[in-house]
Amino acid sequence: MDVNTIVFDLGGVIINLNVPRCVGNFKRLMGEDNVRNILGIDDEGEGVVAVSAATKQLMHDYEYGNISTDEFLHTLQTYCYAGTSIEQIREAWLSMLDELPQERLDFIAQLRKAGYKTVLLSNSNELHWDPIWEQYHLGDYFDAVFASHHLHMAKPNKEIFDHVVRETPIDCAHTIYVDDLEKNRAAGEKYAGWQTVASIDALRPFTIVI
Repeated sequence: MDVNTIVFDLGGVIINLNVPRCVGNFKRLMGEDNVRNILGIDDEGEGVVAVSAATKQLMHDYEYGNISTDEFLHTLQTYCYAGTSIEQIREAWLSMLDELPQERLDFIAQLRKAGYKTVLLSNSNELHWDPIWEQYHLGDYFDAVFASHHLHMAKPNKEIFDHVVRETPIDCAHTIYVDDLEKNRAAGEKYAGWQTVASIDALRPFTIVI
C-alpha cells in the first residue's frame, strides 16, 4: 500500500494511559461500586454495563465538550465520600495519563519530514487534553488536529470521520489510521475507507521511516 497520510489516535497510541492507577485513585474517593457505576470503567479501561443513564450522559457530555471542567468535577464530587475536594478529584482524573515516550514524537516528526501528512484524531476532554497539548507542543507534529471536545462529536460515530475527511484533503485510499481500540478502527475502515493498525510499532512497516 502506498501511504501518504497517517491519522493517529492520542491516548493509548501516542501517550500511554494508566487506567488501573486512575481506577484505584477513584476507588479511594468514591468506592468500587461507584467507580463502575459512575465512571463506567474497570481496571482494563473498558466500559461496563451498570452505568446509570445520568452518569453515562455526564461522561458523554464531558468528552463531547458540552459541559465545562468545573461542571464535570463538581458533579463527580456529589458521588464521592464526604470531604473529598475538587483538587483530589482533578488529580485522580489526571492520574490516567502516563508517560509519552519522546521517541514516538520523534517518529511522527520524521514522518512529516519524509513527506507524510500527519493528522491527530482523539476522543479527549479538556482536563486531559490541555496539559498534554502544552507540555508536548503537539501542534508542532501534526498537519491537522481533531479533538472530540472541540468538535462536539466523537469516535466511533460516522460524523467525526466524515468531518475529518471533509476538512482535510485526505486521500482515503492511501491513509492508515492508528488506534488502539478495535471499535474505532472498525469505524475508520467502514466510514472513511482507511486501512488501520493498532499501534505505532504496527505502523512502521508501512512507511519508509523505521
